[in-house]
Amino acid sequence: MSNNKRIFLSSPHMGGNELEYIHRVFESNYIAPLGEYVDKFEQSVISYTGAKHALAVSSGTAAIHLALRVLGIGEGDDVLASTFTFIGSVNAILYQGANPVFIDSEKESWNLSPELLNKYLVSGAKKPKALIITHLYGQCAQIGRIADICRLHGIYLIEDAAESLGATYYGRHTGTYGDFGIYSFNGNKIITTSGGGMLVSDNKEWIEKAKFYSTQAKEPFLHYEHEEYGYNYRMSNVLAAIGVGQMEVLEERVAKKRQIFEWYRGFLGERVEYMNELEGSRGNRWLTTILLKDTEPMKIIKALEEINVESRPLWKPMHMQPLFRDAARFVDGTSEELFARGVCLASSTTMEREDVERICVKIGENL
Repeated sequence: MSNNKRIFLSSPHMGGNELEYIHRVFESNYIAPLGEYVDKFEQSVISYTGAKHALAVSSGTAAIHLALRVLGIGEGDDVLASTFTFIGSVNAILYQGANPVFIDSEKESWNLSPELLNKYLVSGAKKPKALIITHLYGQCAQIGRIADICRLHGIYLIEDAAESLGATYYGRHTGTYGDFGIYSFNGNKIITTSGGGMLVSDNKEWIEKAKFYSTQAKEPFLHYEHEEYGYNYRMSNVLAAIGVGQMEVLEERVAKKRQIFEWYRGFLGERVEYMNELEGSRGNRWLTTILLKDTEPMKIIKALEEINVESRPLWKPMHMQPLFRDAARFVDGTSEELFARGVCLASSTTMEREDVERICVKIGENL
């Protein structure tokens, strides 16, 4: 890659067949939120992840919103959520008039702490209706243990696997442990449809209900009859065609993301700390993330910008956001420390080893 060409954090990377599939959609004239490629895209995700049912929608956030609606989450209900995440993971809690309760991370995986989750649930606090767990930066949370805790306490589990498509925990895909799982195909994800999401579940009735809500809650009449309100959340056939092509190269993208991480680790060595991969898991390494020891993250971010390379701080925890200043939280400072010390490094699958080396040289000069 040219030294003058901007290197993005995680840029789209087409596989080759996407344009052919788009041409077929245009030839059929089914460019609306129905059509052959929507069905094909849903089936490709089912086949890849092992989920029993899938629904292609307009975004990962829409998928979370539908999951909460189907599960009956409403006004005044408490919903637990990872505090160390992107706001799209939790905005839908507000859409439903529910109350977010933020749970902190564990040091081992940076993901939600099972210990803190369990402590909160046995503390005698108001019983929540659900937990939204994020698999951060493509790395698996301790999802088996977390799912067991949720079952024990009788709360629904929604897996936000927006960043972790392709990641597995003891051979099982993230997104398939919970009552619902969601994936995102936003432009910066490991594969993309430019914008889009997928809701998966083993419960057919729930997916059918989500589909009903996602298409304006139209009753089965020739005229437009509505007993409930719904949303315009379905994915277009055009975007689904891109998704079908992207799914064909997903394993290649996972392999390349993991290789990029190994390049970074090889060049930077022990001068920085890295996000752990839990025993029994395979992360997709969507973004390579590091913790700095004695350097401010913005010093590194500004230095990389000088060579036209994008980087960013780690997620600012939700309990630190002005929007959630009054929200309940059960935290121990872990995510705050991660935010204070962490940097997301450029991890586009179009990068080569020489790009990573150039980035690491610049980082090394500023540590």
